[in-house]
Amino acid sequence: MLTADDYHPPKWLHNPHLQSVLSSSGLRRRRGLRALNATGAVTTEHIFDGGDGVRLQGWHSAVPGNTASGLALLLHGWEGSTESSYMRMTAARLLEAGFEVVRLNFRDHGGTHHLNEEIFHSNRLDEVVNAAGDVARRFPNRPFVAAGYSLGGNFVLRMALRAPQAGLPLLRVVSVCPVLDPSASLMGMEEGLPLYHWYFQRKWRHSLERKRELFPERHNYDDETLAKSVRELTRWMVERHTDFGTIDDYFEGYSIAGNRLAGLTVPADILMAQDDPVIPFSDFQAWQLPATAHLETARWGGHCGFIENAACDGFGERWVTERLSQVVAADPPGVPG
Repeated sequence: MLTADDYHPPKWLHNPHLQSVLSSSGLRRRRGLRALNATGAVTTEHIFDGGDGVRLQGWHSAVPGNTASGLALLLHGWEGSTESSYMRMTAARLLEAGFEVVRLNFRDHGGTHHLNEEIFHSNRLDEVVNAAGDVARRFPNRPFVAAGYSLGGNFVLRMALRAPQAGLPLLRVVSVCPVLDPSASLMGMEEGLPLYHWYFQRKWRHSLERKRELFPERHNYDDETLAKSVRELTRWMVERHTDFGTIDDYFEGYSIAGNRLAGLTVPADILMAQDDPVIPFSDFQAWQLPATAHLETARWGGHCGFIENAACDGFGERWVTERLSQVVAADPPGVPG
């Protein structure tokens, strides 16, 4: 069984910024697409029910002729998508391990702005839980597991916390570099290398521009608003598009720091890099986890990187696949638990 201690990248990959940049590079996205195609899986689009009229797009992949050993739901990070490199490469690994895979787009991600009128924000957990339930109903009789990266890692842990109440048959979740304390993460982005703030500000601005084009009567904000910093744009969004009132209350709404996961009963594995330049590692050192959750920390890896070599193979997707495969090994399909 792989552990974080097994991750030993070459010295030239010890730089966390290089790790983070390579993780979302075009090279790795293309590598991920080739890996996905090489599995021979057939991928089909589905629109899943998020409840209250919300529609979320997902892509279901399965290898023809194979009896699936399990069903894995994958959640991407903020301003990522189902086509992010880590989503493609993790899906390929899981397909090779015998799973069927559903990669789910959050609202307003992956070119899905047209599906819902209201804009995305990080407290829209209900619709993701409802969509996950729809996934489980459409592809039943398979052990159901989930994994998420960055903000998706935050969502998957909150989804697991909610699962018993929601009737969601989750057997295990894994989370890579999850956002713990959103306020601390934003502060880290503001005080760190300017590249990260510029990257997320640009991506979010383009997303909001697209929303305005599609729904001009509902979203009539001006370009001056879109030019705000991530913090001020978040404040604007909270005050006009949520019921939280203040940015602090909004951050508190999706924080999983401290003991907020104390009631978690679904087994969870978390992988974090000590040198993550986006999410402060100090948040993890003070994290209070229940016995059902296990945190592993690697010395290197950057933010959702964990790149192993010049070919951009990733330790993260191997680790995710091994952890999720534990469910299948413990309770194979058709064998009573």
